[in-house]
Amino acid sequence: MGSHRGRATLTIEEAAERLGVSRKHAYELAAADRLPVAVIRLGRRLVVGRAALERVLAGEPIRREGPGDDAT
Repeated sequence: MGSHRGRATLTIEEAAERLGVSRKHAYELAAADRLPVAVIRLGRRLVVGRAALERVLAGEPIRREGPGDDAT
């Protein structure tokens, strides 16, 4: 698998690898909005923020913002 260090996003496959789950399970979690980080849809492509995933893996608290949340 290619290097993803310089990119701001990771594919679902890359996130699955980092989380230690199968690709299929990661896509199921993404479809159900159950990944521990927000999923970004870019056309047909799904990605997650690399920094957000790294924070989750470091054990930092999860704060997912959604429609209607005040992010100020």
